[in-house]
Amino acid sequence: MRTVSRTVDGADPLVTACGRAIRVGELRFEAPGLRVARVTLAVGPERGGTSKVWAGLTPAEARALAWQLLDQAGRTEHAQAEVR
Repeated sequence: MRTVSRTVDGADPLVTACGRAIRVGELRFEAPGLRVARVTLAVGPERGGTSKVWAGLTPAEARALAWQLLDQAGRTEHAQAEVR
């Protein structure tokens, strides 16, 4: 079985306001008659912390997560604008 794992070419991690580094990448498993590919999302530890989170998403799951993030970002921006 051949395994390939890499981050998105040329992409620096997104570092959040709380200091967590979020990296997007790819994980592939290849064997005779088997090919599995996943979008990976790795969330590094907070500043001075040790906790890490990792997820492997199918392309459909990655798209659904992206849509949810964009939708929530819009809602949050709207709510923030109402406060001002």
